[in-house]
Amino acid sequence: MRRDQHLKFNQDAPDLTLLNTASEPVRLSILWADKPLLLAFTRHFGCTQCKEMLSELVTSKNKLDEAGLDIAVIMHANPTEAAAFAETFAPGLLTLADPDRKAYLAYRVERGNIWQTVLNWKVFRAVKEAKKNGFMLEPPPAGQDAMQMSAIFIINTRGKIVLPFYYDNIADHPSLDVLLSGVLTTDWDKPFEGPIGPGVKSSHLKLEK
Repeated sequence: MRRDQHLKFNQDAPDLTLLNTASEPVRLSILWADKPLLLAFTRHFGCTQCKEMLSELVTSKNKLDEAGLDIAVIMHANPTEAAAFAETFAPGLLTLADPDRKAYLAYRVERGNIWQTVLNWKVFRAVKEAKKNGFMLEPPPAGQDAMQMSAIFIINTRGKIVLPFYYDNIADHPSLDVLLSGVLTTDWDKPFEGPIGPGVKSSHLKLEK
């Protein structure tokens, strides 16, 4: 998918209903109604980078709460499969099942190419480092796509995308430390009338209500 087809800053976030790990319907707009939402899309369950990303989200959950964000994770698996994987790698995080990848399509989280998923020195290096941390590369379970990419979005309480992050390669997940010290310190429920994050000296962006 070309970059010009990705969802952009200040676009409306697609609103769908998915099932949680208890097979109960959850509408995405309910999740961002009261607090801005960090919405993360995972790859297949054998992906080392996804396991690391989820581990970082679990570890940083309190910091994200303090920054005023809720978290939801979308997995392309059925509720039972998602529940089993989340129990190990995403305990305490709201996990939503999307076996048909309708949310992936709506948010334009595309399938990657061979250079984004396999034949990339950054991916080789990331897999090697992940192994040191106990995250092993495994083949995708049946029904999951090894070429599926990841993405992270921050959506404000008006349903606007204020941060669309599409991965250039599967090792490209953003550092939450950087987000927490910069982007996530911005009050997403107010117009942009000042710098994004503390001490940032950039041109002001204003988002009309």
